[in-house]
Amino acid sequence: MKYVVPDIAKGIAITLEKAGFEAYLVGGCVRDVLLGREPKDWDITTNATPEEIQALFPDSVYENKFGTVGVKTESEDPRLKIVEVTTYRIEGKYSDKRHPDEVRFAKTVEEDLSRRSFTINAMAMDAEGKKIIDPYGGQEDLRVKVIRTVGNPVARFDEDALRMMRAVRFATELDFQIDYATRRAIEEKAGLLEAIAEERLRDEFVKIIMADRAADGIVLLEQLDMLRYVCAELREGLGVGQNLHHIYTVFEHNVRALGYSAKQGYSLAVRLASLFHDVGKPRSKKGEGLHSTFYNHDSIGARMCVGLMDKLRFSKELTEQVAHLVRYHLFYYNVGEVSEAGVRRFIARVGEDSIDDLLKVREADRIGSGVPKAVPYKLRHLQFMIDKVRRDPVSAKMLKVDGSEVMRIAGLAPSPKVGQILAALLDEVLDDPKKNDKEYLEERVKELALYSEKQLEELKEKSKKKTEEFEAGIEGEMKKRHYVK
Repeated sequence: MKYVVPDIAKGIAITLEKAGFEAYLVGGCVRDVLLGREPKDWDITTNATPEEIQALFPDSVYENKFGTVGVKTESEDPRLKIVEVTTYRIEGKYSDKRHPDEVRFAKTVEEDLSRRSFTINAMAMDAEGKKIIDPYGGQEDLRVKVIRTVGNPVARFDEDALRMMRAVRFATELDFQIDYATRRAIEEKAGLLEAIAEERLRDEFVKIIMADRAADGIVLLEQLDMLRYVCAELREGLGVGQNLHHIYTVFEHNVRALGYSAKQGYSLAVRLASLFHDVGKPRSKKGEGLHSTFYNHDSIGARMCVGLMDKLRFSKELTEQVAHLVRYHLFYYNVGEVSEAGVRRFIARVGEDSIDDLLKVREADRIGSGVPKAVPYKLRHLQFMIDKVRRDPVSAKMLKVDGSEVMRIAGLAPSPKVGQILAALLDEVLDDPKKNDKEYLEERVKELALYSEKQLEELKEKSKKKTEEFEAGIEGEMKKRHYVK
């Protein structure tokens, strides 16, 4: 059987062959071609040295010690803009369980394939797509859908412990099983993940989260005793029962919420928020059985979210985004009980940029609870209300006067009072968007400039009470209904 190889990748390999060298497509691209999947990138291995590769391809880069030259192309396809061409190599011992102590160039493609982690990635293909070099049975493992190491799995994981995470990632992405010997080796060696840099763990964790079967990946990490080394906070929900509004434990609920977000193709931020949204419940639980409560678990969960994402070296921006969604996932809305002003205040507090993602997290929360509908009438009505008021001013930057104008009109120097006045103006505009009129606001600035700081603080407290309308609704009834106090 002949497999289709892109002309650019084929051309690079043929150029090497015409110069008297061997050249093969290798690794993940071969696996994906055999599976009928679109490869994420195209890699070539050769017996040419990096210097010889560069001589053939002057427009290339070589900035590593692993024999990999990046050959630049004119392709518009991002997967083919740079094709990595690597000299056959074998690796020495991994003293730190992360990196080979030394890398030596090899003479044959078979030697190069022997260093690779899994059989399904230890195959090479000629430029024409006609010949497959498969010394470890990768094609058969693809047929039976199995993840298996090249050689002894204990030795493979002793070399580089991150391979255990990759095994779970490949099983998750491809919907494969991990073979028995490989599973046993992972269970035995899971503790080696403690030696892995947090950034490397994070990168594999993200790839699992972004897979269509992300929920299965999290479950598999737990089954193989690896989750404790990646995200121990999630494990606190294992076996923790909930109240009459849930049929699953906290852990099961969080994982099912992630499963829904993954199925919908939502962003990384929404998937992480769905997975972490109730992570604070075990630490906030009071009582047992159908009437147990989880007071303040949204705030506790948001703080936990910051801690666990910082530990994994996620960016500050993404961490804040996810924690924000976790903090506000427990909003209350009932048709007829919340006014347009209440919705505007909700948008002002949550942020317009976060509203759509927050609704997605709520959908995931619902499905994770076992209910049949992700978007019931109440949630559709809320979306209608949000769309209705979305163009209304909901932040200080949308006011027709800004801080510099407040200082000019009130004769104030930069001070907290400027912010207090802007907050008071925004509070009025949230109640009545028609008041976002420059002439009216300028007159109100003159009046508010005469207020004492105490009076302005009292206005702020009144605004805060109004803001609680959206979440509180009929406060006592809502708390009884949702068992959150």
